[in-house]
Amino acid sequence: MAEEAAKPVGRPMKYPYTFSAKIAQFPYKLYFTHPNSWLYKYWAISIVLCTPFFYKIHKAVNSPGNVALWKEKERLEALEHERGHH
Repeated sequence: MAEEAAKPVGRPMKYPYTFSAKIAQFPYKLYFTHPNSWLYKYWAISIVLCTPFFYKIHKAVNSPGNVALWKEKERLEALEHERGHH
């Protein structure tokens, strides 16, 4: 009975309608191993190489000091706007 529960029910869709079905049925191996498919390989490599830089930028922009600075700038801008100085 446990073996029957492990078997997938039905068959793959001829056309996957949902986004998750499209992701599940995408031929990843074909796109990464085909000799003329350089775009996917370089895209994956670039994500791996750029992620640390994006993380550092994110940490710097959202640091407590920078957040306080921007809140102060927004407060001053709101005061100027209330006074009628554009």
